[in-house]
Amino acid sequence: MKPEIVIEQAIEIAIEAGNAIREIYQAGNFKREIKSDNTPVTSADLAAHNIICARLAELTPDIPILSEEDADIPLSVRETWSTYWLVDPLDGTGEFIAGSGDFSVIIALVEHNRPIMGIVYAPMTEVCYYAIAGTGAYKREGAEEVRITSTQLAATEQNHLRIAVSRRQDPQKVLNLFSDPQGCELVVLGGAALKSCLVAEGQADCYVRLGPTGEWDTGAAQIIVEEAGGALVDIDLHPMTYNERDTLENPNFIVVGTESVAWNALLVGQ
Repeated sequence: MKPEIVIEQAIEIAIEAGNAIREIYQAGNFKREIKSDNTPVTSADLAAHNIICARLAELTPDIPILSEEDADIPLSVRETWSTYWLVDPLDGTGEFIAGSGDFSVIIALVEHNRPIMGIVYAPMTEVCYYAIAGTGAYKREGAEEVRITSTQLAATEQNHLRIAVSRRQDPQKVLNLFSDPQGCELVVLGGAALKSCLVAEGQADCYVRLGPTGEWDTGAAQIIVEEAGGALVDIDLHPMTYNERDTLENPNFIVVGTESVAWNALLVGQ
């Protein structure tokens, strides 16, 4: 599958799902439940899931879909997939419930266990980030589109890191990972993918995520960040893996704007 063939249709699918999420969000009459893993799911998550899965099945009927809302698929089945769609219909469900507006639709195309295309669409701002392996990362707002690149830190700037963090995470736990926490500036935003995109467009130098996430949270963000010049790796700076384990839960990870910096020296114990 050449992602160039389907990228525009996939963006349209993300926007359609995002429109459905925005309508439910603005109406304020969504239903909320707690899943078996003790995380929330809303009627907006499920509406977006249904739209994305139906549209992707029409677009590429031979490519399987792994969505957060339908992820109970054993590795014995998943490992037979050379190519598949990796979807988070609503990344930032907690932000959706809290009313912050910081949430997004995530669609990635994974081939041979590596994301090769990614889309992150923010319904409330109507901003779309996307990338295809080998062609760069882009930010689209309406009719305007720009290529984005992540920050290249100079040696003199490495003691003043801009770190993207979640509103729902203790910032001190993140700061404790850095050898010079006093020199760090926190950039607060909801939604894992949106914070990764902040790094991709140079609005933050790195983003640290401590705590549970799924592979659907990072697939699209990873290719966008990589094509912008950065990297998304686990907290020990090892590459992330996709569809290679029984669990789909990610390890703690860090998104960095450039690999030219000695992050192992900036992070405690690395």
